[in-house]
Amino acid sequence: MRKLQNMTIIKVVELLANSKKSWEDATTQAVKRASKSINNIRSANVSNMSVTVKNGKVDEYRVSLKVSFEVS
Repeated sequence: MRKLQNMTIIKVVELLANSKKSWEDATTQAVKRASKSINNIRSANVSNMSVTVKNGKVDEYRVSLKVSFEVS
């Protein structure tokens, strides 16, 4: 009889987040919010950063990130 190996399944979801403070804050808030409904978050990869501009000044920082988590 062949023994099956344990396999870890990782799922990835893409999130968009924004912050008035910084890209780091937007990332932190996205992970914090996602962790309320997603268990076993393993990592977050920021794939894009941008800003909105209002009256010649940065108004908002935006990030697009992929969050990976273990599926049980």
